[in-house]
Amino acid sequence: MALDVAMITIDCADPDGLAVWWSEVVEGEVNAVAPGEFVMVVRQGGPALGFQRVPDPTPGKNKVHLDLHTADKDAEVARLIGLGARETGRHSFGEDFDWVVLADPEGNAFCVAGG
Repeated sequence: MALDVAMITIDCADPDGLAVWWSEVVEGEVNAVAPGEFVMVVRQGGPALGFQRVPDPTPGKNKVHLDLHTADKDAEVARLIGLGARETGRHSFGEDFDWVVLADPEGNAFCVAGG
């Protein structure tokens, strides 16, 4: 039996606010399953994003993060920074594969590649 990835869940302090922010990033719809506790962002063609309130932030680096892909990496990075993301680094493997690391408003890392 095969399993489908249905949702990627992120621990956070403000699930409502972070879900709204990510809904703008991935153009998804907010579904407040349990407002203030657990909120989902549902989108066509991909797994949902879940945001669950936790009492303390996870220390250190994320062990799981989202990798986003776009045709115009620089324009998308600019758009995300305009929404409140923070750029934390740029990396590459040779000339053909490079990406930008960003942080969402609560500091969760995610990457944007493409172009």
